[in-house]
Amino acid sequence: MNGDIVKQSALSDATKKQMYALFSSQFDNISMQQFLHDLDEKDWVLLVHDDTGNLICFSSMLIINTRMDDQDVTLIYSGDTVADSATWGNSALSYYWMGAIDWLRRHYDMDRVFWFLLVSGYRTYRFLPVYSQFFYPRHDEPTPDNIQALMHAIATERFNDKYDPETGIVRLGAPAILKDEYRGIPENRMSDPHIAFFAERNPGHVQGDELLCFAELSESKLTPLGKRMWRKGQKLFPDDA
Repeated sequence: MNGDIVKQSALSDATKKQMYALFSSQFDNISMQQFLHDLDEKDWVLLVHDDTGNLICFSSMLIINTRMDDQDVTLIYSGDTVADSATWGNSALSYYWMGAIDWLRRHYDMDRVFWFLLVSGYRTYRFLPVYSQFFYPRHDEPTPDNIQALMHAIATERFNDKYDPETGIVRLGAPAILKDEYRGIPENRMSDPHIAFFAERNPGHVQGDELLCFAELSESKLTPLGKRMWRKGQKLFPDDA
């Protein structure tokens, strides 16, 4: 397994086709044209290949410069992130993803790493408490006013009337919808308070509704597991990646 962090503008047509094929193996309702349009808005892409050269994971990322608490801050906004379902139990993919986030932190000289994302699947939401001690919205405490204001400002600017500030839900005009075999939440997972909260806050997730989420991925804000992923991921991408 090997990973690369690539400028979106440097992706080859062949790589884009491979990315769309992997995306389409899990999602319906998105054409190649729409996929490429969304991809064109991003700055960087993490590509992970297996030892035979097959693309098994990708994650696109947009860098957003904004202000929070009267200070300039840089956010990493996650676009499409897809891993081959056969690799879901492989923790190495998490190391590559965390390594890519840390490389971007160093590349942009960030003191703190803020992660902004839309979530339509419970598996993705569950990664927030796995990685970070500082994420919102969450079941056990309200979102701080300054974080809520930042989330609202960015979502309003990016999604306009597709964003509902009362619920924190984004309803895209042509949402990506998980294929039947990946859609929905198994009943036995609803005992997890994080997953139950996600289901309550985003009842339309099976139709592709997206829950606006925010986390800090600075090392001091990570969970013990997140810190191990971070430190191992650091070794995967040196400064000249």
